[in-house]
Amino acid sequence: MPALKPTDFTGTIRWLGRVPVDGDALRSEPCEALELSFEGVAGERHSGLTRAACSRVTAQHPRGTPIANVRQLTVLSAEEIAQTAALMGLDALDPAWVGASIIVEGLPDLTHLPPSSRLQGPDGATLVVDMENRPCVLPGREIEKDRAGFGKLYKRAADSRRGITAWVERPGTLRLGDTLTLHVPDQRLWDHAEAVLG
Repeated sequence: MPALKPTDFTGTIRWLGRVPVDGDALRSEPCEALELSFEGVAGERHSGLTRAACSRVTAQHPRGTPIANVRQLTVLSAEEIAQTAALMGLDALDPAWVGASIIVEGLPDLTHLPPSSRLQGPDGATLVVDMENRPCVLPGREIEKDRAGFGKLYKRAADSRRGITAWVERPGTLRLGDTLTLHVPDQRLWDHAEAVLG
C-alpha cells in the first residue's frame, strides 16, 4: 500500500530563480528552468547534500554543525505572496526579493502543506516538503534596497505566508509553466492528547 497519495491538487510554476553562490545577499536571479540533482540546483547558494545548522534548529544541533540539507529550495505561493504585498501596501512583491526558487500558482494554503508531502513535475522531478519557511529579516533587507521604507513590514506581513522549504527526492527539470502535482502522506493527523493518553 503506497505511503503517499496523489491528490487532485496541482499548481503551475509562474517564476523560477537561483540565489548566486557569490555574495551574502538573499536576492535570487530569475531563470527559465531549474536543473535539479540530488544536491538541489547546481551553482545555487543553497545546494548541497549537507548544510551548516542555523538558528532554526538550535534546539537540536549547535549552530554550524553539518546536517542533511533539507532546505535546498524555497517554494512560495503566487496567491500568498500577493496577500503579503497587499498587507505591506505594495502592488506586488518581486519573488527575487525573498530569495524564491519557485513560485507556484493554484495550490491552496501552500505554506501549510504537510511535511513530507511531494510536489512532482511532468518529467518525474520530485520535491519533498520539509516544513514551513518562517519569515525572517533577510527578505526585508532586499525589499528595502528597491522600496525604501517597506522592508521592515515584510516579516509580520509574511507570517503564515512565507512558503516552504524543500529538497530534491528525484532529479529532473522544472520549467516555467510546468504543472506540479501534490502528493500527501497517507496518515492521520498527529493527536497530542492521543499520544499522551494512549
